[in-house]
Amino acid sequence: MQFFLFLMKRVINVLLMSTVLCCNFSNAEETKDKPSTNQTMESKLESLKKEVLSVNRDLFILEEDLLFPASTQIAVYLSVDIGQFFALDNVKLKIDDTDITHYLYTQNETDALLRGAIQKVYLGNLNTGKHQIVAIVMGFGPHNREYRRAISFDFDKGSEAKSIEIQLRDNETKQQPQLKIVEW
Repeated sequence: MQFFLFLMKRVINVLLMSTVLCCNFSNAEETKDKPSTNQTMESKLESLKKEVLSVNRDLFILEEDLLFPASTQIAVYLSVDIGQFFALDNVKLKIDDTDITHYLYTQNETDALLRGAIQKVYLGNLNTGKHQIVAIVMGFGPHNREYRRAISFDFDKGSEAKSIEIQLRDNETKQQPQLKIVEW
């Protein structure tokens, strides 16, 4: 299906380019002498461009719907409220014992998360039914000690899109990082 969408985009681009080239070559001599013809040709070309952009937008929407239909879509987000007891290094996600992503953070990304950003860690497809997500968060704690925290969460995937947030928070009483998973 992805190949079909790729091919359709290519065909549209080729048609647009060939139309522009044909219009320019066939009317090059005629338009020098007739300014009104040049204006009508430009307006036709402009309307053709608008049509192609509209078709391209429709193809993009179709591609999104085909690749990530709402009935199978799952999105996993990460939010962070830490800094005192933990410095984030990387996150690894598994759904039903299958690795789905592993993300290593740069300093700029961790700074953005600390300022309140929420990162979309994963967007994919998942069949309806019962599933389990496992999040493994690694980083450094006080005195540059390595921390590795994991949390698992069982959830039901229905016919609607599912969004899950992994929250990484400082635990003041234990002076350690704490993980929590929330469904939206």
